[in-house]
This record gives sequence, structure tokens and C-alpha cells, in this order.
Amino acid sequence: MKYAPIQADDETDRLGHYFSGQLCLVSADLPHDISERLRVARHLALAHRKPAMQLGQVQSHQVNRNGSLTASGDEGLNLWNILASSLPLVLLVAGLLAIQWIQDDHIVLEIAATDSALLTDVLPPHAYTDAGFAQFLKLEQSTTVRND
Repeated sequence: MKYAPIQADDETDRLGHYFSGQLCLVSADLPHDISERLRVARHLALAHRKPAMQLGQVQSHQVNRNGSLTASGDEGLNLWNILASSLPLVLLVAGLLAIQWIQDDHIVLEIAATDSALLTDVLPPHAYTDAGFAQFLKLEQSTTVRND
């Protein structure tokens, strides 16, 4: 039996692979019954291995049907993930409220300008209901702002 060397990052894994390699070298000279007992012991040891280690190795990377490689999906739902997920929604609502506030303020300023023009001018009130006159007032206000 040939065993390929396995690269491991953890010191415990390195030691385990070292001892496994040494046992494989020595097991070639052992009688058949002892080598079979060692093989069964290896299988039992792998079966009793920690489930978290097995899941971590199996789920670390996963190839999807379209060929993309993804990491495991066991991120969990803790407080920081929930806050990070809801942050875009909160920012969107705050932005929409700010836009509404600015538009309301702009409408109020236009109404106030029309009311002040109505109260300070000598024109009759029905002149302000004419669409052309309202456009004239807007143009007049914009030219006075530019001249100031």
C-alpha cells in the first residue's frame, strides 16, 4: 500500500501523519494477523474521530453544479451578522426619509414665496391662479437671485 504525504497545518496533524507513516513502514514486516488488527484499529480510530473535524474537512469547500467553488454555509446567525444584514435596510429608510424631508421643505418654501408675493403685491389674487403668471413669477425669482 502506498500512502501519499498529506500537508497539514496543525502540529497535531503533522505528528499523527508522521507516526502513521512510521507505522506503515514497520507494518510491511509484520505478520498478516497483526497487520489486519492494525488496519481495523485505524478504521475504528477514524470512526471515533471528532465529528467537528470531519464536518470541517467535508464542508470547507463545495463545488456547485455550475462549477463555482463556495465555502461552507455554517456562518451562524449571531448579533453582528444580523446587524450587518439590517444596516443596508436602515440606510435605505433613512435616505428615503431625508429625501421626503427635503422635498417637503422645498414645497413649503415655494408656497411661502407665493404667499409673500400675494400679500406684498398690488395684483389681484386671481392673477396668481393663472399658469402663465405662476411661470412668470418663477422666472422673475430666478433672475433676481442671479442678479443678487
